[in-house]
Amino acid sequence: MTLFNDYHNPQVKNMPVYLRQFIIEQQYEYYTPADHALWRYLMRQNGLNHPNNSVAEATGLSIEQIPELQKMNDALSKISWGVVAVSDLIPPSVFMEFLSHRVLPVSAAIRSLSHIEQSYTPDILHAAALSALLFADPEYLYHLGQLGSRAIYSVKDLQLQKAVYDLLLLKKAEEPDPAATRKAEKLVDFCQKNSAESSEMALLYRLYQWTAEYGLTGTPETLKPYGAAFHSSLKEHRHLQHPEIKKYSYAIDAINYPLSITGRQEQYFVSDDFQSMSRVLKEFADRMAYLCGGTEGILKAIESKSTCTAVYSSGLQVSGVFCDLRMDVQDNLQFIKTTGPTALSFGNKQLENQGKHDHSDGFSSPVGRIKNLDKALEDASSEELEELGIVPGNQPVIHFESGLILSGTVLSILSRESKIILISFSEASLKDETGNIYFKPSWGKFDMAVGEKIVSVYAGAADKKTFDEIQSASACGITPPACDKKTQQYRELFSIVRNCRKTGSGYERLPKVWHELKTNYREDWLCALEILEIFEKENKNKELAGEIRIYLELKASNEAELNQLIRNGLRLSGQHQSQLN
Repeated sequence: MTLFNDYHNPQVKNMPVYLRQFIIEQQYEYYTPADHALWRYLMRQNGLNHPNNSVAEATGLSIEQIPELQKMNDALSKISWGVVAVSDLIPPSVFMEFLSHRVLPVSAAIRSLSHIEQSYTPDILHAAALSALLFADPEYLYHLGQLGSRAIYSVKDLQLQKAVYDLLLLKKAEEPDPAATRKAEKLVDFCQKNSAESSEMALLYRLYQWTAEYGLTGTPETLKPYGAAFHSSLKEHRHLQHPEIKKYSYAIDAINYPLSITGRQEQYFVSDDFQSMSRVLKEFADRMAYLCGGTEGILKAIESKSTCTAVYSSGLQVSGVFCDLRMDVQDNLQFIKTTGPTALSFGNKQLENQGKHDHSDGFSSPVGRIKNLDKALEDASSEELEELGIVPGNQPVIHFESGLILSGTVLSILSRESKIILISFSEASLKDETGNIYFKPSWGKFDMAVGEKIVSVYAGAADKKTFDEIQSASACGITPPACDKKTQQYRELFSIVRNCRKTGSGYERLPKVWHELKTNYREDWLCALEILEIFEKENKNKELAGEIRIYLELKASNEAELNQLIRNGLRLSGQHQSQLN
C-alpha cells in the first residue's frame, strides 16, 4: 500500500480520504534540464509582463527551477492552504471539492517547448499562477470551492467535460491531427450550443473562469491582470492587449457569458477588488438550491440525473438520484422520491441501517406538516406524539395538510439533537385523498422522513465516505520523458549551460555547446538564448555573443511563430548588456 504524502501540511493531511484517489506524485526527477530552462524563460517573461504583480514576487518561488511541491506547501501553509498534484484534467466538481478543503489541486506536468506560449491543459506554471492568487486573497477560492462542492451539475455538463477533455488532449499532442482536432472542436461547440438552461455548476464555473482564470482589477484605463491565465499564457496576455476586446465591469451577469473553448475570448471582466468578487459570489450563492432548497431545488436535482442530497428542516439528509415530486398550486413541496440506491444521513454521517443497501430501489417520503398539530412534527414532544398515536406498536392514521394519508404500525422513532428525523412503519400505506398510491404494505418497511420543509438541496452524497459516488480519476499525470539519443544529447546541452550559470564556471564549454546547437539542432532557440544571456551578463566572448544574437534575430525574422518568443528573450538578455554599458 502506497503511503499518502501529506507534505507535513495540515490542510493536505486533513483532506477527506475519498479525494486521495485523484492525487499523484510529482516525480520531480522526471523534469529535464530543458524543462527547467522553459520554466525559467516563462517566469522571467511573467516578470516582464507583470513587473509589479509577477508570480515569483507573489509566491516567493524561484525563477531558476521548477518548484517542488514540498516547497509550495511550506509557503502555502502560512496562509492555511496546501497543494497536491493531480492528473491533467479533473472534473470541475472534484476541483471545487479540493478548494473547499483549502487544498489547491494542480498538474505537476510542464508544457512542451512547442506549446511554450500556451498550455492546453493546466501545468505547473498555471499552478504557480493560481497560488499567487491565493496569496493575494486566501479566502476567495475557498468560498468558491465551498459553493462549487455543493453546486448541482447536469448530464450535459458531463458530456461537455468529456468533449473538452478529448479536445485538449488532441491539442496537447506534439503534432495534433488536424482532422481529429476539427471534429473534436465541432463536438465541443455542439455540446455548448445544445445545452438547455445551464446548471448551477456551469454558471458557477463561469464565475471562477472570469475571476481566477481571466480576471482583471482596476479600471478600463488602468487594468491589472490577476487571473492565472494571463500569468501562465503568453498568448492570453498578448490577446488582452488588443483594443477591440471588450472589458466589462464584473457583476452577476458574468454568468451569462460562457467561456470560448475553441477560440479566443471575446471579452473579459474587471473587478474593483476581491471584495467585489466576493459580493458577486454571495449574490450567486443566494440563488443556489444549496441555500434555497424547496421545490426548485428538487427540480434541479431531478434534472441533474445524478446523486444529490435533500435536507429536511429536521436535519435529515436524503442522498440519491431524485426522480419525482409532488407539489401544490403554490409550488409548495409535498412529496419527494428517488430511484436506485439511496442513503439517509444526519450531520453528514450515514444513519445505521439506512444506507444504499437498505434503500437499494429508491426512497420516498412526504414533506410538510400534519393535521391536528400546531407545530412541525419534528418539534413534537413525547406527549404530543402519544396524543397522535405515534408510539411504537400503535397503528395511527396520519393526515398531512397536503392531503396525503399514511397508515401503518409504528416500529421506531428516531431523534437527533432534539428533532424527530425518522419514523419507521410496517404494513404501511401512503396515498392521497383521491386514492393515488405512493406506498404499499407489500413493499416492506416504510421509513418516513420527518420535516416541514426541504431547506437545502446540493450535489453529491451527505456521507461521501460510505456512499462512494465520487467520479473515477483519470490516468496518472507525469510520465518519464521520451529519451531517444538525439533528444538526450539535446537535454545534456541544456544541462551544461545550466551548470555554468549555477556555478559561475565552465564557460569554456559554451562555444562547443553553441557549435553543437547550430550544427545539429537548428530548431533550437531557447538554449542558444541562455548561452547568449550568460555571455552578455558576464561580459565574456563578445564576438561569439554577437554571432548568437544575429543568429537569433534572423531566426525571429524568418520564423513567424518564434518571432515574439525570441524577441522577448533578446529583450531580457539585452537588459544585461545595457547595464554593463
